[in-house]
Amino acid sequence: MRATKMRAALFLAYAALAAPASAAEIAVAAGDGAAEKLVEALISAQPGDTVAIGPGRIELTEGLSLDADDVTVKGAGPDQTILSLKGQTGSGEGLLVTSDRVVLEDFAVEDAKGDGVKSKGSKQITFRNLRVEWTNGPNEKNGSYGVYPVSSRHVLIDRVTVRGASDAGIYVGQSEDIIVRNSRAEYNVAGIEIENSMRADVYKNVATHNTGGILIFDLPNLPVQGGHDIRVFDNDVVDNDTANFAPKGNTVAMVPKGTGIMVMANRNVHVFGNRLSGNGTTHVLIGAYPKDYDDKNYMFVPRGVFVHGNIYGEGGNAPDGDVGKMITDISGTPVPDIVWDGVTRISRISQLGLRREPDLRRRGGRHEFRQSEDAVATAAALGLVARHRYLGLQRELA
Repeated sequence: MRATKMRAALFLAYAALAAPASAAEIAVAAGDGAAEKLVEALISAQPGDTVAIGPGRIELTEGLSLDADDVTVKGAGPDQTILSLKGQTGSGEGLLVTSDRVVLEDFAVEDAKGDGVKSKGSKQITFRNLRVEWTNGPNEKNGSYGVYPVSSRHVLIDRVTVRGASDAGIYVGQSEDIIVRNSRAEYNVAGIEIENSMRADVYKNVATHNTGGILIFDLPNLPVQGGHDIRVFDNDVVDNDTANFAPKGNTVAMVPKGTGIMVMANRNVHVFGNRLSGNGTTHVLIGAYPKDYDDKNYMFVPRGVFVHGNIYGEGGNAPDGDVGKMITDISGTPVPDIVWDGVTRISRISQLGLRREPDLRRRGGRHEFRQSEDAVATAAALGLVARHRYLGLQRELA
């Protein structure tokens, strides 16, 4: 009996030592000295703490960072708690998180010189009810990414709004087990981009007035590649009509204005139940990676892409740039709802499934859906000249 009691006492003592200190709420109010207090709060935060930022605008001259696990950073709402980096002296992120089990919610980051809010190497990271914006509108000097988890696992992006990113508004790179939902991306080069990542669901989002709405890419010469198992469904991808303002040399600089959903060199991608309209180049573009590369492990063609059950409105009436011209030289205008470049190293690469839907036109400022044309035959025809188009793109983008 004595030994049992002793073991129990030792267990309780160990548990007390191992448990984190009582969770605390660290309040930061806007006003004099708020920037310094916020920096200090993030540095001193302990596991279980909440950093609560009050309403108002906090002017920052340097980016913020958090490296403590199990911390929540919470504002009063994305239009009430605003972290402004217009006067940022460096070129780093607005907020960088390198820890696990972190929740970021209810605040805005404006005008970061680099990326807006970034996590690197995090497990269980949540971005909820955030706004990241470059207030001067689309500009190649804006930061690359708005919300940017990279090399992270168990990522949730929910009710996020991003405007003005010079690469991608919501960008998930080299990550696993991802949900992007209920978010809005507008006036970015790419609205939402899933790159070199595994197991992602992208749903119930609005991608509008970007250069390209939603991109699913896999690129060479990165530590993680072979992106796969991506589902893009129940999204509104409409009126992506912003001219491409990515800095020259960026991968997304090749995306033509007016692209709805683009799948490039990824595997097992399902695109279904989306509503697409007003995308001037094409609603869905499936293609191989068009540039030269030196990476023996890289597969440059998409595989197992299944496009079905989407509703298509007016589109393909204003194909953009040389990519648009290459397509229209084959298909004419309007460009079909789905375009596949036909480049493949295997016998079977993609399935295209379409169904007839009611009419989609503009009525009273709203989209009404029309019958979609059968793009299967057109995609097959494009495949007959795919080698010509692919070589043309290589020359174009070299």
